[in-house]
Amino acid sequence: MNKTDESFLVNRIKSVGYAFKGMLHLLKTEASIKVQFSVAIIVTCLGFYFQISSLEWLMQIFAICLVMSIEGVNTAVEKIADFIHPEHHTKIGIIKDIAAGAVFFASLGAIATGCIIYIPKFMA
Repeated sequence: MNKTDESFLVNRIKSVGYAFKGMLHLLKTEASIKVQFSVAIIVTCLGFYFQISSLEWLMQIFAICLVMSIEGVNTAVEKIADFIHPEHHTKIGIIKDIAAGAVFFASLGAIATGCIIYIPKFMA
């Protein structure tokens, strides 16, 4: 292995470390992520309880990851906006609202996915 390959590998390992650090920061500091993580644990337990199918697991995992990922991006947008313009500004407010709207879209999809998976199981 040459030095370039080693540097690439070391940089990838460092990148994973930074991503893990960011994920932990979100889980420790952001109330919305804490709520979403709690919901993720609950629906994961429900998945085991109801023995959902592989396709249902894929849909559920995708929905959880989508919402939490978009929430992380939303948080980053808010932090950048606050850093750039700490005082209230109408245009910054619109930017934050748009980022929150993206989370809302993902959440609606996740709710629909959960309803499709679990309503029939609770009705049975």
